[in-house]
Amino acid sequence: MRQRALSNTFSVSEIGLGCMGMSEFYGPRDDTQSLQVLHRAIDLGVDFFDTADMYGSGHNEELLFQFLSQTPTRPKIATKFGIRRKPGEYARSLDNSPAYARASCDASLKRLGIEHIDLYYVHRLDRTQPVEDVVGALSDLVREGKIGHIGLCEVSAATLRRAHAVHPVTALQTEYSLWSRDVETDILPTCAELGIGFVPYSPLGRGFLTGAFDKTTEFQDGDFRAGLPRFLPDNIEQNTGIVQVLRRMARRKGITPAQLALSWVLSKGENTVPIPGTRRIPYLEENIAAAETKLTQDDMQELERNLGTIEIRGQRYTEEGMKGVSA
Repeated sequence: MRQRALSNTFSVSEIGLGCMGMSEFYGPRDDTQSLQVLHRAIDLGVDFFDTADMYGSGHNEELLFQFLSQTPTRPKIATKFGIRRKPGEYARSLDNSPAYARASCDASLKRLGIEHIDLYYVHRLDRTQPVEDVVGALSDLVREGKIGHIGLCEVSAATLRRAHAVHPVTALQTEYSLWSRDVETDILPTCAELGIGFVPYSPLGRGFLTGAFDKTTEFQDGDFRAGLPRFLPDNIEQNTGIVQVLRRMARRKGITPAQLALSWVLSKGENTVPIPGTRRIPYLEENIAAAETKLTQDDMQELERNLGTIEIRGQRYTEEGMKGVSA
């Protein structure tokens, strides 16, 4: 797989793997199946795995430890800190204090069984904590060799500039897809200006852009999409208009709606590295194949024209989930 540079000193496979769903949020977990997906990802050339300390209350990092102990290949690991949750609860609080940053980093290193985290993100920014303080604490961890690069998640362009002035920010991670495009106004231009890589999560709209959901969908126990505003029955019916547009073009190009949606994200810049998540090998293989699809200028204009008439209904998260977004 081709590589993309998130910064002058950090390059990764052009598509990464989001590992969150292997631990929670999308129904019951299956570690055996997830480990098979991780191994297959390496076979396909993926070398950028994304996790966080709060996914499964540490389980996701521990799962990656199992994987790393089974493979001679050392992928680049990105993990995150800053969200506190009790096991099994969705409610959260934010903590970006320097002491918590250091303690969280040490705990992640232990769970992962490694001595160095390639990319360490502030998962959500506590608005009461100056970003300069948290980035200063992370820069100390860089100097100590515990982390290689600093990242931020879901911050505003103004916050990104303030953070970058303290220590170079390698990557900004936020949600971005054909149904979540807020970053196009300020974030993407700021990343391009400052030379900061962009890592879109949920590039398939939490699976919605694949066409797998409609108002009759019954979610498994533990699947948090059941409560997300965009997946509620009244909203999901309105939002299926975007899937219909994708299906028409995908059929004409001989690809799937998911591959079309991922190709669109990949087309947004050479410093853009999406991290679609999956727990199934066929979907992984489908996602990786999207890198071979090239959209023409006419394709892009057609998508813009057809999607411009569709209003996406509902917030990305519940109010609880929006804590720290655009801080």
